[in-house]
Amino acid sequence: MSMLQIAFLTLIFVGTVAATVWLAQRVGGNALTGRLKQVGAGHPAEATPGGDWIERVARATGTLGKLSTPEEGFEVSALRRRFVMAGIRTAAAPAAFFGAKTALALALPLLAFAGLTVSQSTLVGNDLLLALLLPAALGYYLPNFVLTRMVKARQLEIFENFPDALDLMTVCVEAGLGTEAALTRVADDIVHKSEVLSDELRLVNLELRAGAPRDRALRNLAIRTGVEEVDGFVSMIIQAERFGTSIAQALRVHADMLRTRRRQKAEEAAAKIALKLLFPLIFFIFPSLMLVLMGPAMIQIYRVLLPTMAGTN
Repeated sequence: MSMLQIAFLTLIFVGTVAATVWLAQRVGGNALTGRLKQVGAGHPAEATPGGDWIERVARATGTLGKLSTPEEGFEVSALRRRFVMAGIRTAAAPAAFFGAKTALALALPLLAFAGLTVSQSTLVGNDLLLALLLPAALGYYLPNFVLTRMVKARQLEIFENFPDALDLMTVCVEAGLGTEAALTRVADDIVHKSEVLSDELRLVNLELRAGAPRDRALRNLAIRTGVEEVDGFVSMIIQAERFGTSIAQALRVHADMLRTRRRQKAEEAAAKIALKLLFPLIFFIFPSLMLVLMGPAMIQIYRVLLPTMAGTN
């Protein structure tokens, strides 16, 4: 490979790294600034979390995003539902998602090829093709992994704070408030512990104020969260209102059940710690411990015992 090609690939590598750093600074700084403005204004729940940086990523990768964005059927797709479960409600989310997939799938192989060229790698043929396809696959599926982690983190937060919200709702219902007034009060009080759950309850109140049926608004809550416990709560409320049973008693029983389930999941996670620690203990801690304990003895054997045995023989 000539020096001109090496210089060209180096220039591409430096330009790509500089563009990535600039984009990260712009996105991170503006997202932090927008978040501080929202907190200072006292209305942090009115905007979609991360909507500012999502829109900037969509603008930065708008042309590339059109290469992989589906033309129709996205609004009813499973990916759209995952966006809702992750709390991403901005209209620029699809463009940012598919744009990031395309940009990473093109940029990472280019960076890998530039790195191999600069390091004077001897990979050729199928080995070089595999070395370029692996970064491309990583860049294409990395946004899916990030989206899945966001969904799981949000669902975990809702699951952990939902029993406390049910306790507050039980107190409100027993004090004489209706279901809608109790949801409004719980949404205002639970914001100090879980802003995500507060936003979801506020969306339910907004749907009810807009004239949506109560069962439809509650089922939308279960669809948006994707949490099994919330789905059970929605079914319980609908059945209690349909059959005329005590909502406060049903809420109390359901809250106790969710609290028991939360404790069981915590105990299950604690029971898995011993198994998870087994592999680092065997492959990392135990060899180091044996080296510390047996190392001095082996050195003494090598220095004293082996020469003595050799002299005796």
